[in-house]
Amino acid sequence: MVMVNITELLATYINALHILHYHGVLDGYGHLSVRNPNNPPTFFMMHQMAPALVSGLDDIGEYRVSDAEPVHPGTPAAPLERYIHSEILKRYSDVNVVLHGHPEELVAYSIGSVPLAAVIHMAPFLGEKVPVFDITDYYQPNDTQDLLVRNQRLGAALAAEFDDATSNLSGSNTIQSHHNDFAYDGHDDGNHYGNTSSYPAHNLVLMQSHGFAAVATDIKIATFEGIYAVTNAKVQSEALKIQHAYTGRGNGVVHLNERQIRDSWETEIDIVDKPWPLWLKEVKVDPLYVNELDPGF
Repeated sequence: MVMVNITELLATYINALHILHYHGVLDGYGHLSVRNPNNPPTFFMMHQMAPALVSGLDDIGEYRVSDAEPVHPGTPAAPLERYIHSEILKRYSDVNVVLHGHPEELVAYSIGSVPLAAVIHMAPFLGEKVPVFDITDYYQPNDTQDLLVRNQRLGAALAAEFDDATSNLSGSNTIQSHHNDFAYDGHDDGNHYGNTSSYPAHNLVLMQSHGFAAVATDIKIATFEGIYAVTNAKVQSEALKIQHAYTGRGNGVVHLNERQIRDSWETEIDIVDKPWPLWLKEVKVDPLYVNELDPGF
């Protein structure tokens, strides 16, 4: 396994948090995680704080995939929903990055009967139909029913939703695996995980009345997914409004077909770096964002 410079990785991680906030994917809440490429049974994640304010190593902790607990005693509090990240990383060994946020454009599709689907060529990762996770199906009598993923059991239920067999992104496993720079090699010093499949059928799952979770093989792809998932939702919603105003019915909006989804993703995955310098520039010139690990700041 090639050793990765963790400082550089976390510099990119912080930049991604800032970019996702700038583009409205994350607000004062939400979070991003990245698997430790040098020790895959652990992952890095911001502490319990606003994503836009993460600025350096003191704001990031290292946690075990097995139980979402900190590797180092005394680590400041992590987000309550860290189990979203640990259980997805545990179930899918080729997933290295997990993103969770609450943009209203996506939440709207979690509470109605209109499915979110890829309608623009920049969002083929959404596939033909995005699954919706209803946490109320998994509550037990003594659970706090605030829609938060507060434990491993609920995190595992959410992780399983990424394998929903309906309307998956055709070919996503193959496409993503080709771009996995530090895939888990199947050895974890005795603590085996990732025992279902290496990469899920879906890249994004809506969480009813809550938000979304998305997966990727690297930070830049996850950032791309977050931004264009919101863009796709805006376009789809606007098209539904126009359609309804014109015909009196809220249907008839064109979706990408299976071949368009596959071919568009094969194209987009190879140029995901193209907007990154622009997105970086946008946050670097904004004094709100500070990145102590990026010498360009």
